[in-house]
Amino acid sequence: MDESKGVCVSRLLSLMPGLASFKDYRKEWFKDDVRAAFSVSAVALPVAIAYAQLTGVNALVGLYSCVLPMMVYALFGTSRQLIVGPDAATCAVVAAVVTPLAAGDSIKHWQLAMTMTAMTGFWCLIASRFKLGVLADFLSKPILMGLLNGVAITIIVGQASKILGFSFDERYLLDRIAAAPGYLSQIHWATLAMSLGAVLIFLLVKRFRPTWPAAMLVIVVSTLVAWAANLEQFDVALVGDVSINMPAFQMPAFDIGIARELVMPALNLAMVSFVSMMLTARSFAAKNGYDIDPDKEFRALGIANIASALSQGFAVSGADSRTAVNDASGGKTQLVSLIAALIIGIIAWLFTAPLAFIPSAALGVVLVVASWSLLDLKTLWKLRKRDQRAFLLAMTTFVAVLLIGVIPGITLAVLLGLFQFLQVVMRPSDQCLGLDAKGTLRSLDGSDKAVAVPGVFIYRFNSPLTYFNASYFKRRLLERIAAEPETPECVIIDAVPCFTHPDISVMAMLSDLYALLKRRHIRLILAGRKRQLLSWCEAQGIPTGEGGLLIRSDLYLALKMNQAYKQALADGQAPVLKRPVDLDLVLEHSHL
Repeated sequence: MDESKGVCVSRLLSLMPGLASFKDYRKEWFKDDVRAAFSVSAVALPVAIAYAQLTGVNALVGLYSCVLPMMVYALFGTSRQLIVGPDAATCAVVAAVVTPLAAGDSIKHWQLAMTMTAMTGFWCLIASRFKLGVLADFLSKPILMGLLNGVAITIIVGQASKILGFSFDERYLLDRIAAAPGYLSQIHWATLAMSLGAVLIFLLVKRFRPTWPAAMLVIVVSTLVAWAANLEQFDVALVGDVSINMPAFQMPAFDIGIARELVMPALNLAMVSFVSMMLTARSFAAKNGYDIDPDKEFRALGIANIASALSQGFAVSGADSRTAVNDASGGKTQLVSLIAALIIGIIAWLFTAPLAFIPSAALGVVLVVASWSLLDLKTLWKLRKRDQRAFLLAMTTFVAVLLIGVIPGITLAVLLGLFQFLQVVMRPSDQCLGLDAKGTLRSLDGSDKAVAVPGVFIYRFNSPLTYFNASYFKRRLLERIAAEPETPECVIIDAVPCFTHPDISVMAMLSDLYALLKRRHIRLILAGRKRQLLSWCEAQGIPTGEGGLLIRSDLYLALKMNQAYKQALADGQAPVLKRPVDLDLVLEHSHL
């Protein structure tokens, strides 16, 4: 009975890793977690309302997008510090996809946002089911850097209209920038004054009270001013009534064909959200000395997005600013998320009336400040000197987001990550190996640290061999052999890095390569993965052993066996090496 109970508990903890921290919770952590929860709530409240406007839905929806997702992640996530919620990049993506499809219908816009959020969650669950947590490493840091900088500039330019008190007629970023001079005459001075006041409050708080929640104070003071001065009479745009009726759970009011338009954008969003979240989660996990599970994080993100959709919210991801606040405030466990979600939920359900007086300009300032933290053009430009390849990838993604929009830019970023991976796998680096003065195998790099073994060509291919790089491997090897001053008597291939799995195309290439070298009177030896290669060659009918393809346990043994073979030929003996002789040849590599 106890054993069965233990198995159930183990399965439950595997499904909900967050329960482990509650199971072993220490009483002394509670004070820190409560303090961190209030700090997180103070940052999350204004940002969530601002991101709701960015997404194009009611301000209250931003709060709903915090409550249930934060609770879900607290149970299913493996990070102790990560806070999930609305994020600048995810909201920009949802808005870019949903706005043209909704065609001005606010209810349709909301339903599409929920549908896209649910699709994003399902994509994450599918990825977790197939253990695709490795995708956290798929979008390289330079690509993500270019993407986030492009998204940040897109948001900042888009919010300029709210800060200055006019509306853009143009949809795309470059069109808006080109038309900017024509909008100068439309600046609403009362709105601009409100915006400048919000910026001043933010700067003063950061200067004199850096530990205070600056964004929250901007919203509170701006709301009080708008209410006391009745700024609506001066045509200053306010959030307005946020007491909304939730859409009933029914078939969407839009055509199912429109929903199909969300499938691929939702996949892109799932990818970008996960990579961005993992960068944040890993950095704080490393700082606090623990590990996270990428596959379980994928599942947690998926469940959090589905929870957001069910609570009528929009897409969420890991929020780096709120996570940083949590860590800086001393948050120890995911109890921070549960308490913060409770605080936000109480405000969303009981204290919605004051939200109606929040000036849109103040929210625009909060969004610009949040986006400014994503903007890091200086580091982007530094890549130019450190890594030209990384700089090109980052700039390509950055320019694509600016020129063709967020969604096509994200698609291009994903494709760039794929092409980068394929290029590394299909056209990897390779080395010729030799021996140094101590008899250790080293790369022949043009220095005098190692020299080639006379009559022997040792080759290493730094990628797993598969059908799409097998021909390149063969061509590259033959080119390297042809470039040698003298034709080698023996070619030894390091099989460990390249022969990782059986592939019919690879084995066919190996058979052709063996036959080609044999016609040139060159012995071919594979070193490493002996048992696997013997079984694979047997399955494909490739002869092995003396008179066939030679397979040895490692590079040093391959060299000694070849040395013994040459000695046997020189002594006029039959060059047949039996197992007892092989064992005698297993010597220290320093004797070579």
